Amino acid sequence: MVIWSRIFTKAVGGLLLGIGAVIIGLRLGPAAMMIYLAVAGPAALINALRQSLHGSANTFDEVPPRRRMLRIMALGGAAAALPGVSLIVPSKASAEVEPTRGPSGRIRQWGMVIDLRRCDACQSQGTPPQCTLACIEGHKVPPPMEWIEIFEVDVAGGGTQFLPMPCQQCQNPPCVNVCPVTATYSTPEGSVLIDQNRCIGCRMCMAACPYDRRFFNWGEPPVPPEAALANYDPEHQVGAPMGTVVKCDFCPDMARAGSLPMCVVACPNNAIYYGDLEEDIATNGVEMISVSDFIAGNNSYRLKEELGTDPRVHYIPGHGELAGRTRETEGRLPTVWPWAERAEGSANWSR
Repeated sequence: MVIWSRIFTKAVGGLLLGIGAVIIGLRLGPAAMMIYLAVAGPAALINALRQSLHGSANTFDEVPPRRRMLRIMALGGAAAALPGVSLIVPSKASAEVEPTRGPSGRIRQWGMVIDLRRCDACQSQGTPPQCTLACIEGHKVPPPMEWIEIFEVDVAGGGTQFLPMPCQQCQNPPCVNVCPVTATYSTPEGSVLIDQNRCIGCRMCMAACPYDRRFFNWGEPPVPPEAALANYDPEHQVGAPMGTVVKCDFCPDMARAGSLPMCVVACPNNAIYYGDLEEDIATNGVEMISVSDFIAGNNSYRLKEELGTDPRVHYIPGHGELAGRTRETEGRLPTVWPWAERAEGSANWSR
């Protein structure tokens, strides 16, 4: 038993030593890898010779198994202690895209302002909320997920208001802080994304999100035929696999290409503004605003600010009055998934 324990331990040590060398070679180059092997290799060899010269199992066995394994892991994982080296190698899908810069040269910081004075959940249109439908169609979001969901909430003094709820794109995101494999991360432009190629489905990010804006694929969701032509990317999560978490991604790929997110374009009342907080400009597709002046002059607020999440979505108080709605006009048409009719198996789909 002792012999097999030694063999296993040495094999693991050699494997971790090799992994450390490969990681350093990929991240810092061949020269750094050679330095690492020149230091770590002889150390491992000397340790093995020392054990052989002592010629007894006692020297090895006196060390508790747990501590022995920790020593070996420390040797093989020495790469993690070097600057700029991580034992978790990013996948190609989560590799940083060159951030967009404004005229001043500063990296753009995407943000959103939702004017609740204009939002009536599309009651005036006689349709379900168009922002939600556009997101569902554009991202092929399976039912019953709504990445931007319209809630009807009570207001002080009686009546209700409609509250569109996308991901709040926090600048201090609890979800990122708890993810054990860095599958969810913040980009230089401020968007919080998920790399489903990395996600292990632990759902810790869902538990940490105070806004309940993350969704889990319990099964293999149906998708329409045209989704087969889409290339998966964390910035456009079409075809996310079973066992992973998905959410609103703020459409940074569309913004980088010079267009507005789907929800902004689809809103018939122009209630959603999207823009660059660094340059202090945003648009709803019809007019441009100074974000700082607009939110300061209209008593804006952010959801659950007291938690210190620092969300990038600002709300202007209202109940749809600019769209002709009164606070007593309750109810909205239920959300539908238009593409579901084109997707095989959607009739029997159950998340």
